Amino acid sequence: MESYDEAIEWLYAQLPMFQRVGAPAYKPGLDTARKLDAAFSHPHRRYKTIHVAGTNGKGSTAHTIAAVLQSAGYRTGLYTSPHLVDFRERIRVDGAMIPRDAVVDFIDRYRAMDAGCSPSFFELTMTMAFDWFAARSVDVAVIETGLGGRLDSTNIITPDLCVITNISFDHTAFLGDTLPAIASEKAGIIKSGIPVVIGEAEGEVRGVFERKADEAGSPIVFAEDRMPVAVCRRSDNCWIYEGTPFGCVRGELSGDCQPRNAATVMTALEQLKKLGYRIDDEHVRDGFAGVCGLTGLAGRWMRLSDDPVVVCDTGHNAGGWEYISRQLAAMDCRKHLVIGFVSDKDVSHILGMMPKDAKYYFTQASIARAMPADELAEAAACHGLQGEIVPDVEAAYKKALGECAEGGMVFVGGSTFVVADLLASIDRV
Repeated sequence: MESYDEAIEWLYAQLPMFQRVGAPAYKPGLDTARKLDAAFSHPHRRYKTIHVAGTNGKGSTAHTIAAVLQSAGYRTGLYTSPHLVDFRERIRVDGAMIPRDAVVDFIDRYRAMDAGCSPSFFELTMTMAFDWFAARSVDVAVIETGLGGRLDSTNIITPDLCVITNISFDHTAFLGDTLPAIASEKAGIIKSGIPVVIGEAEGEVRGVFERKADEAGSPIVFAEDRMPVAVCRRSDNCWIYEGTPFGCVRGELSGDCQPRNAATVMTALEQLKKLGYRIDDEHVRDGFAGVCGLTGLAGRWMRLSDDPVVVCDTGHNAGGWEYISRQLAAMDCRKHLVIGFVSDKDVSHILGMMPKDAKYYFTQASIARAMPADELAEAAACHGLQGEIVPDVEAAYKKALGECAEGGMVFVGGSTFVVADLLASIDRV
């Protein structure tokens, strides 16, 4: 390849990604991932790994664990998905995105070999990440699953620790239409003798994890049982966690869901310390307080402006909206919501949670999977949500800003891709 742009264009054209096209890009199973891994000499075996799965919160959890490890002096790889603006967001070492020339080099090496398989976009990107982490001699890599767990291509790794944040309804066409069925897929990352931390689980879902851990002979710890945070309180758009094993911790991430994520992360960090990781209290405090700057995390109740208040959030399923809706309800002001979804998601339950006293701007992201804005507006009307159709995210955001009076707020979300379009448009200004 002569340029990075050509390499990325080839990657998108040859290997459609779930982010853009949905179901046609989904290819469960580990055979191809293993063949591709072997073709690149099993790079993930050259460093320690931590595996993170779950329906909601796994991105925040993975980034925060990585931030703490960086603060502790570990050279830390971080593999997450999807990206918001730049493909290279998926692959970071100590917060720095993989360089453009490294992406080109990997694609050239792949195209010059006969790997004996036809990988998906996710499989090839994952291998690129593992290969880059090895080239950069990372000490440890935090690996987030793409979709599910048992058949997710990242499940070829043998980590030091597995973390499963929670279970909610999402991607039911692939993972099952009951919470225990989804939990069973997520529990597929649990491996023989490897400790596992569960963030939230109750009833049948908890039983799924307990049985899987027992079958694998894996020590299991539930963060809810540990209660590693005695008191959570808000302060200046952040969370203060008191009475933790690491002292008083300031959490930069301010969403209502973050206390539960913090409990999961702290429980995971305790387990890593038991495994011999050198993590001091100050490392935990530094990681929590600076996670966005250390790792490049964006889009989690992300405050873009104070006058007027502008917030975006990538929460895109019912579990995530349980928190977002409560946080919006707590904002005592006139709200303007720029909302869009993907077409392969049942949004009726989410729409039922949205505030009825807000002005809506129904829009659609610039991907093929986007739900048409007029279709969304029709569905929203059935739930008493009123507004107007503005098919372009950037235009919808500008219109919301223009109509937002002093003391009001603008919220942008519903889909990761709506937030991505927003951030890309801001970057262009």
